[in-house]
Amino acid sequence: MAITLVQRLDGVSFAVKVVPGASRDRIAGELGNALKVAVSKPPSGGAANEAVIALLADALGLPRGSVSITRGHSNPRKEILVHGIPVDQLLQRINELVR
Repeated sequence: MAITLVQRLDGVSFAVKVVPGASRDRIAGELGNALKVAVSKPPSGGAANEAVIALLADALGLPRGSVSITRGHSNPRKEILVHGIPVDQLLQRINELVR
């Protein structure tokens, strides 16, 4: 797996490449060291960001409050912070999503 997870004091962070305006919400796989996700919402008004948080939380089996965007709010390349799950469990769940 090429996706880089970084253990921080407040959780685990990783990079995401977002494709807004897609036909459906889905985890599209790996893109370099990032997780690629597609969401149907447009990028305007933060709708795509909210869709990314909802998609990742649901896919990872976590409450939405455990997933946040810490960098790149207006950019397709974002940094995601996940708390409430150890890095090894998060790695396992992401690996299951990108298979």
